[in-house]
Amino acid sequence: MKALRVGIASYEDMKARTMAIARGTLRPKAGDPKVWFPSTESLARVLSAKNRTLLATIREAQPQSLAGLALLTGRQKSNLSRTLKTMARYGLVEFSPAKDGGRAVVASVPWDRITVDLPLLPGVGGQG
Repeated sequence: MKALRVGIASYEDMKARTMAIARGTLRPKAGDPKVWFPSTESLARVLSAKNRTLLATIREAQPQSLAGLALLTGRQKSNLSRTLKTMARYGLVEFSPAKDGGRAVVASVPWDRITVDLPLLPGVGGQG
């Protein structure tokens, strides 16, 4: 099972973490989150029930174009595209060219599950 581990960290905490990694004073652990959201609210928006259903549809049906995905989900192509681009920024979705060599773009979900690393106190858990 391939799982994506996501964490919650403020912009300031993520900047401090990134700088510590760059300086060599922090070495990320194998189990650390690979993707970070700035707040639980942003996580909830991106991974809403509707969007998790979208991810499952992509994973199961493997549509060969965004137009095909729009037909499967009943969502407008423009809104679907915007949602998928947001998901791609967080590494939840990947895009590739269609196999037929046309202009179509294929969305795929490389994960079976998403786990959340959520510290109880702000600033705790993201610094190693």
